[in-house]
Amino acid sequence: MRIVRLLPLILVAFLSFTVAPTARAAEVDTSPMAIEAVRAYPNLKFDLPVLLTHGGDGTGRTFLVAQKGVIHILPKDEGGGETKEFLDISDRTLYKDKENEQGLLGLAFHPKFKENGQFFVYYSTTEKPLTTVISRFRVSKDDPNRADADSEEEIWRLTHPFWNHKGGTIVFGPDGCLYIGLGDGGSANDPHGNGQNLGTQLGSILRIDVDHHDSGKKYAVPKDNPFVGRDDAQGEIWAYGVRNIWRMAFDRKTGTLWAGDVGQDLWEEIILVRRGGNYGWNLREGMHPFGKTGVDKRDDMVEPIWEYHHDVGKSITGGHVYRGKKLPELDGMYLYADYVTGLMWALSYDEKSKTVTANRSIHAQPLPVMSFGEDEAGESYFLARSGEIYTLRRRAAK
Repeated sequence: MRIVRLLPLILVAFLSFTVAPTARAAEVDTSPMAIEAVRAYPNLKFDLPVLLTHGGDGTGRTFLVAQKGVIHILPKDEGGGETKEFLDISDRTLYKDKENEQGLLGLAFHPKFKENGQFFVYYSTTEKPLTTVISRFRVSKDDPNRADADSEEEIWRLTHPFWNHKGGTIVFGPDGCLYIGLGDGGSANDPHGNGQNLGTQLGSILRIDVDHHDSGKKYAVPKDNPFVGRDDAQGEIWAYGVRNIWRMAFDRKTGTLWAGDVGQDLWEEIILVRRGGNYGWNLREGMHPFGKTGVDKRDDMVEPIWEYHHDVGKSITGGHVYRGKKLPELDGMYLYADYVTGLMWALSYDEKSKTVTANRSIHAQPLPVMSFGEDEAGESYFLARSGEIYTLRRRAAK
């Protein structure tokens, strides 16, 4: 996540029609889709919304996370004007306007949330500088719409060298493990070389088992993680070589893990996360050598499936693969946006041929898109930093 001023509307419109997102754009369908963004929950506005998700418990409830430490339950009627406060941990969440990549950044409900009432959050703690934690909470015994703030059980923590690049997405995979998207530690250029260092969890995507404990830990490291048993590696690492994963999501149909990795100088990228993959940072940025020590494409590094240049946008907001029912023309397409320009796309990828077949624009006003989310039915929403919730609909024929 990078917080910068939006480009003027005229420039955004120009870029959306004149600049190809990648060198391969001529080989794919880039025609605009007859889909547009529209305001959802028009009577609601939030202070720094960063995540929208659901509990997967059959209740149809949708949850919204605000960066300063509050989780809301949205009204079932989109015309409603009030939310229910599910959890407030603002008293222990660190957020600063001038260091705005900290705060409450992640929420994941246990796969058996309906039975055990457990959910997990990722946040910057006030307890220690530059430190993020993942904690388990439980729902109140008296009210299913209220979490027990006193039930917190910290299971993981990590200290970062700088305030930015915290990542923050936590998500359960089809295997029941918790996946954690991290950044490289912050600053610029990955000064500590964390992306290529398996000895640190920074610059990685982790995979842990929250239902069991290893000695000295509040979680277990799955035995089939790729670097388990290596003296020079952190066993929690599932994949590495990333700069700052800003949102990742499993395709609920195929189980593929998609992620957006925020670039630095020139390139934003979309990656498919696989076991043991090295995604190149800080030796590569997108499909290109990075800096003075950059390297050409190598067999031991995984290339992104898509990239776009900073002439198009400067900070990717990763989304998810659409599996809802309202817009079947979007089925199987990956939704994502650029935070700076507000441009938004739907991307099609053929996993058999390993090629992108379409990267089609979605009509939306230039908004700083903080995050995408799905409700329990698989319908898509996205959040603007200005506080509004949006969804997608088919454009009326003119």
